[in-house]
Order: sequence, then C-alpha cells, then structure tokens
Amino acid sequence: VYGSLTKRDLTPVGQFMFIGLIGVILASLMNMFFHNEAIHFVTSCAMVLIFAGLTAYDNQRLRHMYSVTYGAGNLAIHGALVLYLDFINMFLAVLRFFNTNERR
Repeated sequence: VYGSLTKRDLTPVGQFMFIGLIGVILASLMNMFFHNEAIHFVTSCAMVLIFAGLTAYDNQRLRHMYSVTYGAGNLAIHGALVLYLDFINMFLAVLRFFNTNERR
C-alpha cells in the first residue's frame, strides 16, 4: 500500500534494500558454519524488513513503468513474477522467524 500511495521516490530505498539483501545472504552463509541462534534471529528479522521494503519499491516501480508504457502486455507478466517472488520470500522469512525447531 505504501509503495502505491506515496509520492516519495523509493529508488534509493530499493537500492539500500538490495544491498541489505546481499548482506543478509552473506550472514546466512556464515551462520551455516557457526550455528548461532542470535545471528539466525537477526537475519530472520532483517529479511522480513528487507522484503517488505523491496515489495514497496517494486510496486512503485511497476506503477511507474505502467504509466510510461500504457500497460504493455509483457509488463504484467514481469510485474506479477517480481511481486510473487517478493511475497514468497517474505513468507519464507516469516517462517524462518517463527521457527522454533531445536535441531538444525
């Protein structure tokens, strides 16, 4: 909703979220070796916030591209795929956040 209704340009936010996503991926790879619960919790929280920001950024970007191209057919497929991936990754991040499995 924020990405659709705001007049503010979210391009810097999208770039910041992408860099944050790379950082979270690196931290998750590092945590595969250390198995630290605190790093797992922090990366899970960060992933939820990052994908929420990326969803807002992608929504605004798609609205802008739609207004420029007047609704080209391939844009709908691309937009659906981008938002689908954002929502799936956010859902997986929420599942990781609520994971209480003692064995890893």
